[in-house]
Amino acid sequence: MPEVKGQFEGTVRHSVTYKNADEFKGKRVMVIGAGNSGADIACDAAKHADKAFISMRRGYHLIPKHLFGMPVDEFGEKGPQLPMWLARPVFQTILRVINGDTRRFGLPRPDHKLFESHPLLNTQLLHYLQHGDIQVKPDVSHYEGQHVVFKDGTREPLDLVLYATGYKWSCPYAAKYFEWQGGRPRLYLSIFSREHHNLFGIGYVETNSSAYKLFDSEAHAVACYLRDQLHQKTQASHFDQLIATDDPDLSGGIKFVKSQRHEVYLEAHALKKYLRKLFHTLGWPAVEEGYYKSLRKGAGYIPAPIQQKVAIQEKCL
Repeated sequence: MPEVKGQFEGTVRHSVTYKNADEFKGKRVMVIGAGNSGADIACDAAKHADKAFISMRRGYHLIPKHLFGMPVDEFGEKGPQLPMWLARPVFQTILRVINGDTRRFGLPRPDHKLFESHPLLNTQLLHYLQHGDIQVKPDVSHYEGQHVVFKDGTREPLDLVLYATGYKWSCPYAAKYFEWQGGRPRLYLSIFSREHHNLFGIGYVETNSSAYKLFDSEAHAVACYLRDQLHQKTQASHFDQLIATDDPDLSGGIKFVKSQRHEVYLEAHALKKYLRKLFHTLGWPAVEEGYYKSLRKGAGYIPAPIQQKVAIQEKCL
């Protein structure tokens, strides 16, 4: 957590300790940080705390969770794939129509262009701001007893300060084998170690889309590479050369903000497009709808027998 001068008589915690909204009942709560976790927790505080605040150092482009009746990640996947010079003004117009000028509710003006920072997906925060259930405050200056003093000179008495300021990536048992950049392991395509042909990272990807399908593709790529090491050694050697020398631009033409989180950040469509091309070049089957069903059918899998549980009633004498 960031160090803040002064002494605070209330409770200071990191969001990793947060379990449920009951923790906020009867308290004056402030969430520091407006990433996706911070915004979601702030909405819980708006509903359950006696008084709720969210402290933000910078402004963000607030993206609703649904667009045109579709989950926004599905819309991004199945909607029109526009070039960045066109996509940015189109989506800015859509957000302006949906959200209006968010500065009316106390949110700071974003200091970056749309898509240049990790997207903030939240529909409820504006609702609670509009109804006065939560207030936006600037960055914290220092603590004074029960009060938190902000950099604009205002102060608020609080019971709980919850830091939603991000997480550190760690892999203590294998950290020495990775090359690190900005607290993130530097891997080819966010998957393959450039030095060790048996070291891989699944989930070490920072991108602007939902991640679980990408995790599928990452695991599938590792499995195909390991299979080639056993049965297609020439092709595996070719891929070894790619791992060692290939350095594709996967930014999608976006100039991301300078922050630790964005040190190894990838644009999702650029990554997916490159993986599809790589799979085709290497003769690896693509991960598409129905792929896992075909694997299951071809494996001749026999389900385990079902054991029925019989309830036994004890009769008290």
